[in-house]
Order: sequence, then C-alpha cells, then structure tokens
Amino acid sequence: NVEFTAVSDPWSIRRERAAARAQEWYGRPARQFVSYREILDLADVDAVMIASCDHHHAVHLEAAAKAKKDAYCEKPLAMDMKSLIRCCDAVKASGIVAQMGTQVRSYATSTGCRELFRSGKVGKVSRIEQCRNGAKPYWYSWMQRAEPIREEDVDWKEFLMDRPMRPFDGKLLTGWYGYRDFSDGPIANLGCHFIDLYNYIVGTTLPVSCVAQGGTFTWKDEGFTCPDQAQAVWTYPEGLMVSYTTNFGNSNGNVLKIYGDQGTIDLTSWKAPTYSSAGAIKPSELPKEDTPVPEVETPDHFLDWLQCLRTRQTTNAPIEAGYQHCVPALMAMRAMDTGRRQVYDAEKREIREG
Repeated sequence: NVEFTAVSDPWSIRRERAAARAQEWYGRPARQFVSYREILDLADVDAVMIASCDHHHAVHLEAAAKAKKDAYCEKPLAMDMKSLIRCCDAVKASGIVAQMGTQVRSYATSTGCRELFRSGKVGKVSRIEQCRNGAKPYWYSWMQRAEPIREEDVDWKEFLMDRPMRPFDGKLLTGWYGYRDFSDGPIANLGCHFIDLYNYIVGTTLPVSCVAQGGTFTWKDEGFTCPDQAQAVWTYPEGLMVSYTTNFGNSNGNVLKIYGDQGTIDLTSWKAPTYSSAGAIKPSELPKEDTPVPEVETPDHFLDWLQCLRTRQTTNAPIEAGYQHCVPALMAMRAMDTGRRQVYDAEKREIREG
C-alpha cells in the first residue's frame, strides 16, 4: 500500500528510467523533476527515498526533515562533521521516521549474531576485523562507457551541488564513486556496512581514536582519486580494537570476524555466519567446529521503514545509527589525509588530532 509517485534526478536518462519503472509497477508513470526541492514541495508526498550521490545525502536528508517528509537515506550519511551534525539535528527536531540504508543489520543472521553475543558465550571481545577485497575498485563497474553522455541531458549544477564548478564530465557523472570530492572511497562506502554491523551486534557506538593509511597503488590508469588500498584501525571505550582493510589489487583474503576470549563469530559470509571456540583463551561452552549461527526473524530493512511510517515507531537503523557509522569513517579519512591520529570528543561532537 505504497506508491512511488515522483522521481528526481539531474540526469534525464536516469530520471526517465525511474519513471518507467513506476509505470511497470503501478500502471502509471511517476512525475519527473530535476531537483529534489520540487519533490519536497509536493503536499501529496509523505516520504522520500534518498538514493543519491554521497555528497548529496546529508543535504537531501536535512531538507526532507525540514519539509516534514519521512525518509530512507542511503549511506554514508555525510562527508563532513558540520553537515552530519546539522542533518542529524534536523531529523531529531522534526520527528520524522528515518531509516539509514545499512541493511545488513536487518538480516536474520545479523540479529542471530547479536543474540549470540548477548548470551555472553563469546566472552569479552578484544578485536573485530574485516578485510573486504576485490580485483578492481567498484567505481569502474558504475562508469558508463557504452554510449556518450550528452551535456544537454544533465543539470550539471544540480549534480555538483555545493562542489566547485568545473567543466561537464560524463565520466564523473557516472563514475563519481571514484573521486574524493564526491565520495571517500572504500572505508566510507564498504566500511560503513561493517561499522554499522558490529555496532548492532556488540553494542559499540563511537570510537575514541583512529589511525589510517591508504593510496592508489594498482589502478592508476583512469585518474580516479579514491584509494584502491585503505586500512583503518579504531579503538573503542569498551576496550577493544577494530580493523578495516580493503585491497583492490588482489581479491583473496576476505574476512569478517569478532574475536572474544571464549570464541569467535565468523561473519565472512554475512548470510551464513558461524561461531566456534576457535582461539578461546578462557574455558568455553562453544563447539570446537564451525557452527551456523541460529537466525532470529527480523523484518526486511525497507519493509521495517514502511511499517514504521504507519506505526511511528523507531526504525531498526535510526538516525543515531547513521551518526555512529559516519563518525568513524570521517575519522579514518581525516587520519589518512593528515597522516595523524584522530580522536573523537563525544561531548563537543568533534574530531581532532590527538
């Protein structure tokens, strides 16, 4: 009992494609607009789905909150602390129902891992790590090469938003994931899912400190500025360390594990995690063999948002979850860019060197 009735996109090709999809689903096309502002002005629109570019997210969500439109917003939530704070404050002040697009926490297996952790059987967690590798950076697969992109089909200023004006570039329009002005690369994009997932499972919220390094070492041919190698390490006040690594020069070595003093949860396969007493340094009740984590029924992530639109209850990934996945990513990028350790001041809501 929902219908997409309007779509906006600065590129007419994608805008028309979305409207045609609505025609297939509902038997009538969606209204088409160049700017998100035109949708927010519509009195008959109750909620919006924000699936725009990374540098748009915070602006779009803040505007939706001020327009009193409920919102589903893709991650990462923001690319700087000022826009993150402004966006989160606007959402809280408005009372809208917001869902962050970190859908992995809504897998039945993720909730199963959370219940396993809460049982205490894994013990005290000392370290959480993910290596998420690939043969090639993901932004190459989004870049359109088959046919030229015509400048007259794009509202270039609407796409750039608050970024400095530059000549039209069709490669940038579709390959924006690979440019630091428009995206922060794998830690902010792939790593946000990881950060949100361990927050959900073990109950962490915000780190104390972060160090990070990265660079482009393999894929230097196209002039992209996001790193194809990145590594970040955070410390948390709960007394544990978290490590995230991406290698886009070799797809081997993927891992996602939570290490406790009584055993290990292995989430390398998100939809088929296992647990065991592997590595335990204390007596453990866990089986020695890798054992599937029992699923705990959890509403589909998007369905959860739709249900909450009617009940006005809190979503599974509310605005607080967005803030908590975004701050670590921003800390990591600042550490990478400056070469200096970053600390988070929770009282002042600021990141600084330390």
